[in-house]
Amino acid sequence: MKRIAVLTSGGDAPGMNAAIRAVVRTGIDAGLEVYGVHNGYAGLITSDFAYLARRDVGNIMQQGGTFLGSARCLEFMTVEGRQQAITNLNSQHIEALVVIGGNGSQTGSHALAQMGYPVVGIASTIDNDLEGSDVTIGVDTAINVALEAIDRLKVTASSHRRAFLVEVMGRKCGYVALMAGIAGGAEVVVIPERELTPEEVAQQLRATYDRGKNHGLVVVAEGAVNNAQKLIEHFEANPGATGFSLRATILGHVQRGAQPSASDRMLATRLGEGAVRALVDGQAAVLVGIRNNHIVTTPLADIVGRQKPLDMHLFEIAQIMAQ
Repeated sequence: MKRIAVLTSGGDAPGMNAAIRAVVRTGIDAGLEVYGVHNGYAGLITSDFAYLARRDVGNIMQQGGTFLGSARCLEFMTVEGRQQAITNLNSQHIEALVVIGGNGSQTGSHALAQMGYPVVGIASTIDNDLEGSDVTIGVDTAINVALEAIDRLKVTASSHRRAFLVEVMGRKCGYVALMAGIAGGAEVVVIPERELTPEEVAQQLRATYDRGKNHGLVVVAEGAVNNAQKLIEHFEANPGATGFSLRATILGHVQRGAQPSASDRMLATRLGEGAVRALVDGQAAVLVGIRNNHIVTTPLADIVGRQKPLDMHLFEIAQIMAQ
């Protein structure tokens, strides 16, 4: 093997640039030429490749986002599109591909692998819902961004005897909301894995108010049925149900654009290095992740179409700590 390529796909996650850097520098150390693919799978279709030297990935590790870019590509979802991608890779004598991304991105990796092209995935998503890794690139930073916002909002909430609904990212997985809720001292956490009705949220907030606490905090995952908007609509229609006046803050994509934490930079570096080592050792069609602080590989076929279950004991802890 002489040439490999690396791309980032799906939603950007803090630490992606550190992973790219690790792939490039480990590849060069192993005697490989490394190419970057711009704009994710779309770049494979348009043959948007660029040779990357050591200096090309200097001073990017601390930057959020992905300097290679990411984009949706409907054409790649077709067999013809994927065949064009492989043709373009072969025309540049690129013999293997590293894909940095989450569930949707690794579904694309698996599709390429099924067509016989060597691919290794790197676990990267702020949702932390990807099988094959205890933690994924970006999640630590996303939790810390949410926690910083929660800490600041609690100051205002206490000053005005209010409750705040803070909505964080997480379409189908409540990991970020749950972890931020526990670490931020939330009275209520609402996640897709454990839905709460508006009446249950109101009851828990009312109990907080009746205990004499001067603020309340509800952390909500965006993918919950009763997200921040629906909860606010319910409480506006039922004033006085909680005892507090309520405000809502939706963090949204603020969580994606932060500078990666030290933990995410280290994780991304280890996974990037591990991806190249896996290819050099002859592995393909696998995801590189971390389990029990060891870099491991898991067949892509074992992770595609699955969501890592949330440890619901953490939800029990959140409820105990809120009392």
